[in-house]
Amino acid sequence: MKIQLMQCAPRVGDIYGNVSIILQAIKKAAQTHADLLLFPELVLTGYPPEDLLLRPAFMDSVTQATQHIIQQSQTSILVFGAPRLDGSQLKNSAFIAQNGKLIAIYDKQHLPNYGVFDEQRYFVAGDGQQSIFKVDNWRIGISICEDLWHDNLAAQQEKQGCDVWLNLNASPFHLNKQHAREQLTTRRAKQFHCPIVYVNAVGGQDEVVFDGGSHVVDSTGNMSLRSPLFQQDTACFDSAAIAEHPIAEIPEDIAQVHSALVCGVRDYVLRNGSTDVVIGLSGGIDSALTAAIAVEALGATHVLGVLLPSSCSSAHSISDAEALVQNLGIQSITLPIHDSVTAIETTLAPTFKAWNKAAPDVTEENIQARARGILLMAISNKTGRMLLTTGNKSEMAVGYATLYGDMAGGFAVLKDVYKMQVFALCHHLNQQGDVIPQNTIDKPPSAELRPDQKDSDSLPDYAVLDAILQASIEERLSVQDIIAQGYDAQEVKRIIHLLHLAEYKRRQAPPGIKISQRAFGRDRRYPITHAFREE
Repeated sequence: MKIQLMQCAPRVGDIYGNVSIILQAIKKAAQTHADLLLFPELVLTGYPPEDLLLRPAFMDSVTQATQHIIQQSQTSILVFGAPRLDGSQLKNSAFIAQNGKLIAIYDKQHLPNYGVFDEQRYFVAGDGQQSIFKVDNWRIGISICEDLWHDNLAAQQEKQGCDVWLNLNASPFHLNKQHAREQLTTRRAKQFHCPIVYVNAVGGQDEVVFDGGSHVVDSTGNMSLRSPLFQQDTACFDSAAIAEHPIAEIPEDIAQVHSALVCGVRDYVLRNGSTDVVIGLSGGIDSALTAAIAVEALGATHVLGVLLPSSCSSAHSISDAEALVQNLGIQSITLPIHDSVTAIETTLAPTFKAWNKAAPDVTEENIQARARGILLMAISNKTGRMLLTTGNKSEMAVGYATLYGDMAGGFAVLKDVYKMQVFALCHHLNQQGDVIPQNTIDKPPSAELRPDQKDSDSLPDYAVLDAILQASIEERLSVQDIIAQGYDAQEVKRIIHLLHLAEYKRRQAPPGIKISQRAFGRDRRYPITHAFREE
């Protein structure tokens, strides 16, 4: 059997465009004489279509498109994912078609409802119907994404026997995800005594990035084929020529994060109708990394850097930002904020004095950040450039960010990236050449909202902060468990307290790229108003 794996990038809601992807593949299969074409889960609608599924007009279009694809199927067996209405019930289905006719339908049986997944809101699970189909004298097993992970379903299937098992996926990226996928397919291949063909989507969709990683494991558990991560790919698996299949390498963790960020920025910006972005450049490491990622995603001519110095800005911050602009080859402008800040402070001074609140505090610091936000948003409005925010996960976790200031924007590139990962990414980029100025990496981080300010004035060392946050957020450890790891008790309690307090800020933050299993927003969902505190 010759199977063509279509690791493609469907766009949510673009039914016409997604149909074109499928029809082009059908034409290519006729040239390569593939016996079977395999597409990802919900390839016809993109994943996740969310409440589009609840609109009758949307499902009418999906039904018509499904029928058209079936009619266009040629001699090759076509297996593709799409939602379908079964009476009044909506199913997440795999369609099997050949010679213009529908051969069979498989409905997803296990609907994930955790993390970024919310399938039980929309779909009704399949009822344990047939999952092995005889087509052209082949016995073909089919499952959809989550189905393959459930041992009880697998136990039912292993006794039936088949020639090949196909698994359609829309599996988002997070670190170590590909390793987990391949462990699973290896286990199932040995269990089912047949090759497992795993196809996955690729591309960015709002917060999530699909990384591909489509692969084939033979009946003994050996890797036979692997498509590259984060790239569209058409791979062909021929059961008669196993040794000839390419097996792409899995990049190291930091390279995967880098690729996910580039893919996420590119697809979010372009798929939302923009081509250009604007970024505030402080001379700091976060804005430098954000700009470098944007250049890779969109090209240097599509990135505008804005320097916004204040009376608190150091000379090296300005020179570091200018060095970054030169390294990246991007356009830049400088808009000093001193006069704007002075005007706002002068307007507020009589009121603050009347309230006996004349002494400067964090209010004045936030005025600076918000003045920058006003200018950057004005440029975004006037030019149509999307404003990329530059805050990282460590800052967002403890609220070390200003609402309507540095949090203002359309997309938060580093929202799920801890500060120590920011440093690691910059070192990774600089292996390719002089990208991030070395002084930007080496100098102590600072918001520069008051003279000689350092992040360490308000926060512990970022290595310690990140370790505490990761223990709480990613591992869900209790305060006492974190303290037991050797961290200062009062510091741990303070950081976790800040984590709770900052929820209202995170709810108002732009969407950002998910790279972990506990990203703020779709993964980690906490109430803003609640009374639980760990003692």
